[in-house]
Amino acid sequence: MAEARQTLHQQQQALTRYLRDPEHCPVPTGMDAARAQVYRDLIFENMRSLLSGTFPVLVSVLGQASWRACVRRFLREHRCATPRFGEIAKEFVAYLVAHSSPDWPPFVAELAHYEWVEMALLQSEAEPLLIHDEAALLDLPLRVSPLAWPLAYQWPVHRLAPSYQPSTPPAQPTLLLVRRTPGFEVRFAELSPLAWRLLQRIEEYPGLAGRGQLLALAQEAGVASFEFMDSAVALLRRMQEQGVVGVQPHPVN
Repeated sequence: MAEARQTLHQQQQALTRYLRDPEHCPVPTGMDAARAQVYRDLIFENMRSLLSGTFPVLVSVLGQASWRACVRRFLREHRCATPRFGEIAKEFVAYLVAHSSPDWPPFVAELAHYEWVEMALLQSEAEPLLIHDEAALLDLPLRVSPLAWPLAYQWPVHRLAPSYQPSTPPAQPTLLLVRRTPGFEVRFAELSPLAWRLLQRIEEYPGLAGRGQLLALAQEAGVASFEFMDSAVALLRRMQEQGVVGVQPHPVN
């Protein structure tokens, strides 16, 4: 019986190797080649279709031939830790970050992450923040909504396309805000360095009230607080109206 189980295990391993890498691994001994090819094509096409729906810009930039080779390489080299289809795209992004290729443009990993963010926010079970008055924003500790993601990229990911593929990154990073609206729409917007730093500070100093955040931001920017506060408060209020920032449910000790 042990020998039979070992034989079955060996057959399963041989089939798995073939399905992952049919170009270099033979059809398992004793298995009909035509039937094995059906499984091979089914697995590859399902994976290609799943990922293509999440990364349409990446597909268009790489072209179909390079995209298929990329999916094949992912199947061959990566071992997914999740059985959930919706999380495979996240593992694909992590794979691209860890495994670059001279055959791909240098911005591939960042572009894939940028496209994945939309799906991740749509699938998120996080709740939007409650709306509070302006006084609460200034007097209570702030928080960034889990449905609003400030992102920084080396490459201008929101502009990449088959007709625009720079070979070197710009001097300044690309700062973006991606957020999900109450109507389950994902919206993308560029952030000014000041707005980016404000959101970053809220994450870094969660116990600091809104007024303290703005005063510290003015000091970092090297401007007088009395010249800065009106526009900064207006920025904070706009972010609240968009559901990007709110107050902490309980003060942080």
